[in-house]
Amino acid sequence: MVRPMIGIGIACAVGASVGFTVNDTAVKLLSGGYALHQVVLIRAAIACTLITLVVMPLFGGWHHLRSRHLGQHAVRGGLLVFANMCFFLSLSVMPIAEATAIYFAGPLIVALFSVVFLGERVGPRRWAAIAVGLVGVMVIIRPGSEVFAPVALLPLLAATGYAGMNIMTRRMRVTESALTLAFYVQIMFISVSTMFGLALGHGQFDPGDGGALSFLTRGWVWPALGDWAIFGLAGVASTMGGLLIAQAYRACEAALVAPLEYAALPLAILSGLLVFGDRPDALAWAGMALILGAGLFMAWRETRAA
Repeated sequence: MVRPMIGIGIACAVGASVGFTVNDTAVKLLSGGYALHQVVLIRAAIACTLITLVVMPLFGGWHHLRSRHLGQHAVRGGLLVFANMCFFLSLSVMPIAEATAIYFAGPLIVALFSVVFLGERVGPRRWAAIAVGLVGVMVIIRPGSEVFAPVALLPLLAATGYAGMNIMTRRMRVTESALTLAFYVQIMFISVSTMFGLALGHGQFDPGDGGALSFLTRGWVWPALGDWAIFGLAGVASTMGGLLIAQAYRACEAALVAPLEYAALPLAILSGLLVFGDRPDALAWAGMALILGAGLFMAWRETRAA
C-alpha cells in the first residue's frame, strides 16, 4: 500500500504545480488593472462554488464541510493567505520565473520544518541539497548589490508562510480530507479579502505608481467582460492546485512532496517567456539551476529511500 500512495502523492504534487503556475500567470495578467484583494475575492468565490457544487457531490457529498478543527483550519488558511498575498504582490513587479524561484525556498523550509515539528528524518545529503538551494535563492535575490530590490524579499516571506501551511496540512491529514482542507482555505481567502476590500476598496491609499503598493491598495472596479475568463481560469486552477497539493501532503511525507513542487519552476520560466516576454539574466539562470538541482536531488533521494 505504501508504494501506490507514494505514486499518488507524486502525481498530485506535479499536477498541483501546473495548476498553481496557471493561477500565478492569471493573477499577474490581472495585476495591472485590479486590486489584489478584489482578484483574490473573485478567485476564491469561483473556487468555493466549484468545490461545493461540483467537486463535493462527485466525491462523497457535503459531509466534507463538517470539521471539529476549525481553529486549525483558521491557522492553516491564515498562513496560506499570507503566503499568497506576499507572492502575488511580488508578481506585480517581478518576472514570474524569478519570483517563483525565490518562492521555492518554501520546499526547503518545509524539509527543515518537517524535522523540527514532525520528527521526520533528513540525511546529510539532503542537508547539503538544502544548503545549495538556499545559495541559489541568495544568487537571485542578490542582497547588497545594486540590483537588489526589497520586493524580492516578498517571495521569501511567502515561502515561509507556505511552509507553515504545509506542515499544518501534514498534521491534519488524519482527520481532514483534501476537500475539507481546500474548502476552508477558500473561506479564509473570502473573509480576509472582504475585510481588505472594506478597508481599502475605495482606493484612497493608492499611490498610483502601478507598483506593488498600488496593487495592494487600488480601488475596486467592475471587471471588463474579457477579463472574466482570466478570473475564471484563476479560480479553476487554484481549486485544482489546492485540492491536489493537499492530497499530496496527506499521502506522502512532507520532505518527499516539497521538492516535487519544483516542477513549477520550468513552467514559470516558460510562462514568463511566452506570456510576458521575460528573459532571465545569467545570474538568475544560475540561481534557478541551483534551486532546481537541489530540489531534484532531494526528490531522488526520497524516492530511492522509499
